Amino acid sequence: MKLENIIPWGRSKKEYMEMFDLSKEDVLTKKILGCGDGPSSFNTEVDYDDGTVVSIDPLYAYSKKEIMQRIDEVAEDVMAQVKANAGNFVWKNIPDVESLEHIRIEAMMEFLMDYEDGKEEGRYIAAELPNLPFENDSFDLALSSHFLFLYSDHLDESFHKDAVREMLRVSKEVRIFPLLTLTNERSPYVESIVDMLEADGYKVEIVKTGYEFQKGADEMMKITRRSC
Repeated sequence: MKLENIIPWGRSKKEYMEMFDLSKEDVLTKKILGCGDGPSSFNTEVDYDDGTVVSIDPLYAYSKKEIMQRIDEVAEDVMAQVKANAGNFVWKNIPDVESLEHIRIEAMMEFLMDYEDGKEEGRYIAAELPNLPFENDSFDLALSSHFLFLYSDHLDESFHKDAVREMLRVSKEVRIFPLLTLTNERSPYVESIVDMLEADGYKVEIVKTGYEFQKGADEMMKITRRSC
């Protein structure tokens, strides 16, 4: 796929749990930061279950109406590109393009229903990597879904390094999914990020997950402190 800009696109709690190999205990007991969550329903659904997720995204500077308009603007193009590149995806848990569109729109509508309350409660914060408005070690776990590595053509290596270090500043553990770019190739920054982190004293694992929709995108990067 070829996207000119980073787009707002939503995924569900079920997908987050599969992508990041999250347990029920993780989402109920850990304080989680979602970086670049956009209009995903992960925050919404975890909040329903009395878990704690804070999501950051520059999208949250906009009103509910403005976000709805932006979703409407990009949805047709995204779905058209998915149809044109259907061979680049694994149609297993999601059987076809029509089902995908339904799942995505449902997740984004659930987010939008929660958005205004979530902003008031401080669960949706207008901010962006690599500068996060949090104290050191504010979170147990920080997640990046379909942002870092995926948009390697839009965000350079320096940005990736700064972003990962910032996530590690505010959280005890970081998980990033997927490791592929929009063209289904492994991001050219993966190895240099691993080298940087290991030199900084972190433990880095490339973990196979039970989730694969973009073909070959079934691995996440898990980063922890050596003492963990």
